[in-house]
Parts: sequence; structure tokens; C-alpha cells
Amino acid sequence: MVEIAIISDTHVPSRAERIPDWVAERVREADHTIHAGDFDSPEAYETVADLAGENFTAVAGNMDPGSLDLPTVATAEIRGTTFVVTHGTAPTQEEYEATIAEAVSEELDGPGIAVAGHTHAVVDDDIEGIRFLNPGSATGADPAVTPTMMTVEIVEGQVNVEIHADDERVENPDEYPGK
Repeated sequence: MVEIAIISDTHVPSRAERIPDWVAERVREADHTIHAGDFDSPEAYETVADLAGENFTAVAGNMDPGSLDLPTVATAEIRGTTFVVTHGTAPTQEEYEATIAEAVSEELDGPGIAVAGHTHAVVDDDIEGIRFLNPGSATGADPAVTPTMMTVEIVEGQVNVEIHADDERVENPDEYPGK
């Protein structure tokens, strides 16, 4: 079994003072961490990178300084599952989904999982036949109303996704705070 912490939109320091302790602990304990952009500062990036260790995949968001020198799209192959990560910057929901679908189609030849941020809204859905995950905002940055993240467990090829809000596992994703 492998556990992946998926976070995004930390926005430290512009919209939040720091990453919540429970998020930091899940990142520290994960076998791999994915951050879908909008760290907001080099300090926030370094904090997450230090917590994640060497198994860390991150992309640039629209609020990230260029000095971070992060890619706009990255892939991570973890236990036979390919994750395509992008921030998903777009002005409308339709363009957002098209941006993610385009990034995935350029990176994948077969099955995989798309990970994006930007909207601060938690999503576990399907876009054009690809599973799409958005962990929301790890700090609860506006317009989110509470900190959220995801963990993904891969056990013998099976992918299990859990949503966490305020350090609680969300039993029904359609009823999590902020949906």
C-alpha cells in the first residue's frame, strides 16, 4: 500500500498565515505528496517541500512567483498509476475542465488520474473519461470555507480516495463543508 497526500491552494501568506497542523502531519506521513499550485510564496513552497521530502510533485499556480520555477504540468507515476497534475487556471468552469482535459490528453496514453486546484472546491469526478481530483484549499483560503485535502491509497492496483475537511474524513463528499 502507498498513501499520497494531495493538496493545493495554500496561499500563504496572502490568504492564510500557515498550513494547518493536521494537513502538515498528513503530508509528513504520506509516501508521496502532490501540490496542485498556488503556494503563494517561496516560503510556503519550502514548507511543503520539507514536509513532503523527496517524493514530491508540484506545479505552478496563477498566484505563484516565477522564482519558484515550477512546471505548469507534471506527471507522477506511483505504483502503476499515473497522476497528471496542473493548476487548471481558467476563468470559467467550462474552460477549467477543458484546460485540465487538454493537459491530461497531452500527458497520458492510457488511464490515469488528473489533479488540479484553482477553484478551492473539492471535486472527485470524471472529465472525459478520466478521474479528476481537486483537493480544495489546504488552508481554507477564500472562497473555501474550511481547510480540505485528499489522501489516495493505492492497494494492489485499487485507487481509494478520501476527502478530509478540518482533519475529519468526509463520509459523503456531496455534503462536506463548503460544497
